Amino acid sequence: MTEAKKLIVSHAPFWHDGSSIAQRSYSTMLAAVPALLLGFSQYGMPAVGVAAIAVSTAVLWELAMNRIMRRPETIGDGNAALIGLVFAMLLPATTPWWAVVVGTFTAVVIGKQIFGGTGASPFNPPALALAILTVSWANLFDFNQALLTYDPGFPMVYPLFAAKKFGASAVESITTLDLLLGRQSGGIGATFGIGLLAGGAFLMVRGIVRWEISLSFLAGVFITALAFHMADATRFAGPLFHLCTGYTLIGAFFLAPDDSSSPVNFYPMLIYGAAGGIMTVLIRNIGVYVDGVILAILVINLINPLLDKIRPKAIGKVA
Repeated sequence: MTEAKKLIVSHAPFWHDGSSIAQRSYSTMLAAVPALLLGFSQYGMPAVGVAAIAVSTAVLWELAMNRIMRRPETIGDGNAALIGLVFAMLLPATTPWWAVVVGTFTAVVIGKQIFGGTGASPFNPPALALAILTVSWANLFDFNQALLTYDPGFPMVYPLFAAKKFGASAVESITTLDLLLGRQSGGIGATFGIGLLAGGAFLMVRGIVRWEISLSFLAGVFITALAFHMADATRFAGPLFHLCTGYTLIGAFFLAPDDSSSPVNFYPMLIYGAAGGIMTVLIRNIGVYVDGVILAILVINLINPLLDKIRPKAIGKVA
């Protein structure tokens, strides 16, 4: 009697490119280092403390949820540490420790684990946590006031606040080079434009971030800001200003392209990124919030499942 052959059927994916969650997480953290180091040099030990608390508590929340939900421990893949690091980059150096802990709890437990863990979260966890903190304790994210508390002689200003309150003329003296070199106040790791661009280029070259999302996001910001500026140059700042201030660059490279909350098809990615960029400038120029990046990213996260239903027509014809 011949020996029967067994056919093993498994679920997709059927092909793997050799990458891993750990590789992607640690590569993304490496890309964030230049922008983070400038923040440390500007704000000193308070910034280091915020980052240390954010990363450590994010890992602890991940471990606690693994134990509570009886799942395999996943802290070794670096995803929780990455969430904590990116969240810290969005925060002012003056953020109190309890707010950092609440934020990492929101990001890891509410934004990730209750939806099923890595790869299952419908919203970008750091963006979700920052939005909730901003709505709950808006005074913590008044960058001008926070930096005066930190150092009464701090020489930098929060350009988006000045432009929104006093118009484009208030920021005419701030050059694009100043913004790219981090000569502005803001989140610990969100002000050094050159560092964020270098990190984003590294991620796109490595294939960790899809260029379609990042570049269409930046294009959406540029085109919308240009339209506003052409309509009223005295009231609305130019497109380069919007590209280099606030959370624009960190949003384009570290928030919007999040694997679990962004599309995977070509045209949906372009629409997704462009919609985020357009909404960012709309919120900044005619909304009540100074910076619209975080809210814009959460909204495009929400429409992501609808966008991913846009698919190219099948090749061939019906017989």
